[in-house]
Formats: sequence, structure tokens, C-alpha cells
Amino acid sequence: MNTVKEQQSHETHNHNHNHNHDHDHGKMPIILYIIGLVLALIALFLNEEYVVIKNILFSIASISAGYHVILLEGVGETVENTKAKKKFTPNSHILMGLAALGASLIGNFWEGTLLILIFCGAHFLEEYAEGRSKREITKLLEMNPSTARLIMSDGNTKIVDVNELKVGDRLQVLNGDQVPIDGVILSGNTSIDESSINGESIPKEKSQGDVVFGSTINGTGTFTMEVTKENKDTVFSKILQLVNQNQNNQTKAASIIQKFEPKYVTVVLIAIPLFILLAPMILDWSWSQSIYRGIVLLVAASPCALAAATVSVTLSATSNLAKRGMISKGSSYLSQLANIQAIAFDKTGTLTKGKPEVTNYYIADSVDEENIIDIVVALEKESNHPLADAILRKFAPKNKLTIEVENQIGRGLTGDYKGKNYRIGKPTSFDGVSDKYIRLNNEWASEGKTVVYVAEDEEVIGLIGLMDIPSEHARETIDYFKKLGIHTTLITGDSEMTGKAVAEQLGIDEVIANVMPEDKSRIIDEQKRKYGLTAMVGDGVNDAPALVNADVGIAMGDGTDVAVEVSDLVLMQNNLSTLIQAHKISSKMDRVIWQNIIFSMAVVAFLVVVSFLGLSDIAISVIIHEGSTLVVILNGLRLLRST
Repeated sequence: MNTVKEQQSHETHNHNHNHNHDHDHGKMPIILYIIGLVLALIALFLNEEYVVIKNILFSIASISAGYHVILLEGVGETVENTKAKKKFTPNSHILMGLAALGASLIGNFWEGTLLILIFCGAHFLEEYAEGRSKREITKLLEMNPSTARLIMSDGNTKIVDVNELKVGDRLQVLNGDQVPIDGVILSGNTSIDESSINGESIPKEKSQGDVVFGSTINGTGTFTMEVTKENKDTVFSKILQLVNQNQNNQTKAASIIQKFEPKYVTVVLIAIPLFILLAPMILDWSWSQSIYRGIVLLVAASPCALAAATVSVTLSATSNLAKRGMISKGSSYLSQLANIQAIAFDKTGTLTKGKPEVTNYYIADSVDEENIIDIVVALEKESNHPLADAILRKFAPKNKLTIEVENQIGRGLTGDYKGKNYRIGKPTSFDGVSDKYIRLNNEWASEGKTVVYVAEDEEVIGLIGLMDIPSEHARETIDYFKKLGIHTTLITGDSEMTGKAVAEQLGIDEVIANVMPEDKSRIIDEQKRKYGLTAMVGDGVNDAPALVNADVGIAMGDGTDVAVEVSDLVLMQNNLSTLIQAHKISSKMDRVIWQNIIFSMAVVAFLVVVSFLGLSDIAISVIIHEGSTLVVILNGLRLLRST
């Protein structure tokens, strides 16, 4: 495990080194911003007779509110990037600082402060919404086993650290223990909950020669095993490595505005000084007139409305979705969701309810069905197996019987009642079964169902079919995405037969079954190459690498903490129909953002032209700027009521 942690530390260091804009200064930037906001509000309400104090307060407010974003990130990163690339590489934040400085130089301190407050406020809100701190894998690390029972040469056991284990070591695993490492069973029979690895809710029965995986939970049996992999090579460790690797390699989806920022900043930084220098020669202006017009142009070119163009839209969309049961960890993920070309789903707990239910049963006509059901309930109530829970939910006994029950690993539940022996077990544990039951078993199994036989004195008299059935809104969700031409895929660690059965019920385009966790991440890569932007919906630890690797990772709220932490969107009520609403709202959000961007840039272009022609002054620029900002904010707020 140390190897994994060292790798994570090394990768995290590299990540932070290469992405210097992700500064961590604690709460100080927000505190300074709030101080600036308060000072600006105080200055705004002072009488004009205190103009000097007003302007001083506005100046201090600009410096305080803009310290982190403008000075540290804007100026600081411009210096760092220029040194690194050995050419002038301006940060877009500088433009806002220069615009605010220009506004102050021509006497409009409030305009300069307002620009700083809007831009820096948008920056902090975006950082908060993205929730970078949520992508932690602490709880995933805690799920990794730390100790094991090593069988010594004298036959005694010793508790050792999992990191000390070597291939070939023999271990003892007691009932209820966590399997410490990957290996193969040498002796003993048991059932193991492997949901942390393959997401399957029904425990698998294991005996000599079967493979077991670290981090899975042993059932009622005790067994000995031989270690086949070192801890750094286990399936669970690969999950850790993949989550960390994909998390660090994943580039933050650039917002629409950020795509235009570098060119825009460069053009403005070159154009304004050139304008000031050339205007006296070309237009025969005085130097004072040229400088004044240049500053007016800088104010006109400052993207005031553009800074607010996305914030009101994304916050409105995020708030709307939160009321409907979806939490977004960043506006960029909603934008990505609107443009996906493929979406992959985990099966258990995502498309299905996550626990088996009785779907079919048949009791022979030659026996008393009510009596047999009473016996089945009496046997199953002594078991803690998920199948037993499903059977008890389905059948209500007419008479409550008390039967001494024995749980025989590999054979099932058995008990005697009125001189006869009754047993409930898997089909392969019975011999001499009649064709009728074999036919029903094959038919139900082909539909992805788990079948158990009920026998009286070892003669099969009935069978029960169980299945983890699709959730209420699964079909509706698949139909929605298919109608939009978005490719749908079921990725499951379950058998191909079960996967195909669920896919046929829901109309899913593609099924990829028998998948291990490390394969899920690779499959997402293939989907991205084949189709383009790809979303992944899952709920388990085994889904974590794929959720991180997908362009949009979507977790079910009732899923594991790890899946929720590493995902981009969370369906809080496990209601897949919310995903439809999210896609519709995110699509509308994209359209409104483009409306705001186009409108904002048109306003900037208009102000630049009229300022250049001398038809505008600072007052007109301020009025139009504030009006355009109000328009884009109100346009964004429409999404609060969008359905």
C-alpha cells in the first residue's frame, strides 16, 4: 500500500507543479474579498461631499477584493508563465486589473471597483462550485485491508501487515473477515460479497481452487488461501492507482469564455497602447485627448457583462437541479453533459434496484403449496443471504413454523419437518432432476435470473427465480438518450447472460459484461475515442476509475462514498429520471450561455466602435455596461424556473 501512496504523493506533486493556478491560500482570499465588498458598499452610500474618502475606500476595496485573483494569480502567473515559456504570456486576469485601473485613472473609481468585484466574485463562485476538494480518495484508501492472518510453518497464525505478504504465503480468513489480498482458496467453503470489486449484489460461493480478491467480505465460512499477487498488484490497488491517475491527468474542462481569453487579452493589451500612440499622428488628437480616449476604450473593452455571462446561468441551473435532486460539482460538467455523444451505465444499483427480488416460482401440483411456502419461509428466515431476504419479502407464511436449520456451504439450507428433510439450494447441487425443472431453470437463467431449487427428501418439488430487476425510471432514461442519438452502453461485472437480459429489457445499444474495475476505465477510453464526449453512471467502488475517467462522471446518491466523491454529478435520490431533467436543463444552459456571450461581445464591440469614433464618454460606457450586465444576469436567472 505504501507504493500506491508514494505514487499518489508523487503524482499529486507533479499535478500541483504543473497547474500553478490551483493555489491554496485557505479562507484568506474570501475574507479579503468580503472586506473589499463591504468597503465598496460603504463608499457607495457616502454623500458626494466625502468624494475623497469615497475614492480612497473604492481603491482599498479594489485592492482587497482583487488581491488573490488579480495580483497573485493575474500578475503572479503572468510572471511565472513568461519565465517558463520565455515569452510574454499574459494572464486574462490582468486585463480586468488594467480596466479597473484605467477606470480609476479617469476618475470613475466605482466602475473600477465594480469590475473587480464582478470578476473576482465570479472566479470564487466557480472555484466553490467545482469543489476540487471533493475529489479525495481517503475513504477508498480506508477500505483497503491493512492486516492478514499469516499461517506460520508450525501451523499457528500471526497477524501481519498486508504489505509484508509475499506471493506463496498461506493465510487464514475467518467468517466475516475482509479478504486481505488477492489469492486462491486452498481449503474450505464460503460465500463472499464481491460488490466492492464487481458491483454484484449477490455473494458468490467459493471453494477450493476459486480466486478471491482483496477488500471483499467473507461470509459464514472459514478458509485458507494462498497469496497470488503482491499488495501493489491486487485488483483493489489497481482501482486506487487508476482513480488517482485519472484524477490527476484529467484536465479541467475549459469554460467557453476561457477559450477566448488568451487571444482577447493579447489583442486588447496590444491595441490600447497602439491606439494611444498612433491617434495623435493619424487623427491629429492631442496627447491628453488620446490618453483619455485610450482609457475609455479600455473600459469599453473590459468584458464586464462577459464576466457575469456564465455565472448567473450556471448558478441558476445548478440551483434548479439541486431542487430536483441532482448536485453538480462544477458548471463545466453540466456543459459537458449537454454535449455527450455516449453514456455508459453500471448495472447493479444504477439501472437495477441493487437487490434481488422473486420474479418467478413454481411448486409441483403434487404437494401442498401453502405448506411448502411455510417451510421455505421457516428455512430462509434463519439465513442472512440477500436471496433469503428477497424470498421473505415475497412470501407471507400462513403458519409460522419453527425448524432447526443448517446452512451447508455449497448445498444451501436444510432442515427436517414432520419426518421429512427439506433443502433449498442451487441447481448444480441436485441430481436426478426432472426435465420440467431443468427446462424452467434454463429458461429463467437465460433471462438473467438466479434460480434455487426446493426439494423434499432430495426430490425437487419446486423452484424460485430471483433477479435484480430494473429500476422504475431505467427504461424511460434509456429511451430518452437513444431518441437523441446518444449511444447507450451497459458495463457490468456480472455474467454476459445477465447483462444481456437487462439490456434487452431496457433497449440498451451495447452490453460489455464480465468486466473488472480496471477494464471499466479502459472501456470508457474506447467509448471516448469511438463516440466522443462520454458520460458514465455508476454507484460502486468498482465504478470509481471509470467515473473519474469519463468526461462526465455521474454517481447514484445511495452509492458508495467513494463513487460520490470522485463523480462530477450526483443523483441524490437514485432517480434516473432526474438525469433526463439534468440533460435538458444543461442543454438549455449551454444555449443561454451562448446568448449571453454573443450579446456581451456585441456590447463590447459597440462600445469600442462608438468610443473610437468619439461618440461615447465614460458615463455612457458605464450605463451601457451595467445595463448589459443586468440583461445577462436576468437572462441567466430564467433557468431557475426551467423545467
